[in-house]
Amino acid sequence: MPLLRPRTSVSVEKFPITFASLKAQSYSDAGQSRGGSSHHSLRSIAWNPVGTLIATGAADKTLRVWNPEKPNVRFSTELKGHAAGIEKVAFNPVKDAELCSVSSDGVVKLWDVRTKSCVNEVKGLGHAHSLAWAPDGSSLLVGSKNGGLFEISPSQFSVVSTHKQPVETYQMAFCWSGQKVFLPTSEGKVRILSYPELEPLLHLGYDVSPGESTEFMLKGHTAPCLTVELSPTGRYLATGGADSIISLFDTKDWICQRTVTRMVGPVKSISKAPLLVAAFYFWVLMASAGFTFDGSYVVGGCEEGSGLEVTHTETGKHVFTFKTAGPCEAVAWAPTRYCLAYSDLGILRIVGMDAEKK
Repeated sequence: MPLLRPRTSVSVEKFPITFASLKAQSYSDAGQSRGGSSHHSLRSIAWNPVGTLIATGAADKTLRVWNPEKPNVRFSTELKGHAAGIEKVAFNPVKDAELCSVSSDGVVKLWDVRTKSCVNEVKGLGHAHSLAWAPDGSSLLVGSKNGGLFEISPSQFSVVSTHKQPVETYQMAFCWSGQKVFLPTSEGKVRILSYPELEPLLHLGYDVSPGESTEFMLKGHTAPCLTVELSPTGRYLATGGADSIISLFDTKDWICQRTVTRMVGPVKSISKAPLLVAAFYFWVLMASAGFTFDGSYVVGGCEEGSGLEVTHTETGKHVFTFKTAGPCEAVAWAPTRYCLAYSDLGILRIVGMDAEKK
């Protein structure tokens, strides 16, 4: 395991000064498509738990693992086998070389990136489009567009359990204990379910009209809620919606403390950083948004317009804009430092303090 340098937080005052002079490093395949709607091809980005590898999944079925210190494509690894566009990629939070990918044809693949081999495959999951690992890496959930939720074991070739949701669900997230799952829905709400039972955990403390549910759900959007993530400290739950809003809920009272409204398109995904030893870290995605490893900042971008907007979590103050050439389909903070990976016109780019030292 590589030697990890001490993690240092950056103050609100120093954030713009620190990042204003940094340039993004490009990582691209010479054979990659260009122009037109190419910026929609890179759908998912994921760092491994120690920040030494970064995986990208694309609409053209390309799954690639990069060395962030070596941007030339010859130092990357292409994992071949998917027959449809890749919707989501994620490393096992406790194994730095185990990667999971899910494609739109309902196939989930588990990879050993050291040997470049597929070590497990589960089929028949419908139009799968979301994926979340349990914090201990022992299981994962896959969601499909028809409301299906599938519990999968990395070592089993068939689905462990299947749960049908009443409405379409999007990118879910686990709490850090692994006992709860936060599930965004097309109704703009977030369900809080037990795991692995996937039953409602909280209920309303007052009478409801006949036929209405007593299940307590978080309400923070006027359009479908597309993604949700828990901050590394567990203090906030961030939700992103088709109404272009990121909402931050206090996890003690489940009250929406503040909203981020600078985006001009739907916030589709918020991605968390993998688990490393006993510490928890966090990243971001946009049409995505999410937290830095220390939980101090949230970044957001969208499919419309350009730029990635950084907001201070505690005050809601806008602190910086990362300039991009076009809309960003996916973004992800490194798990241990202020180093941001994002897609821009179909190309992976990384910007950050460490990136300038390579």
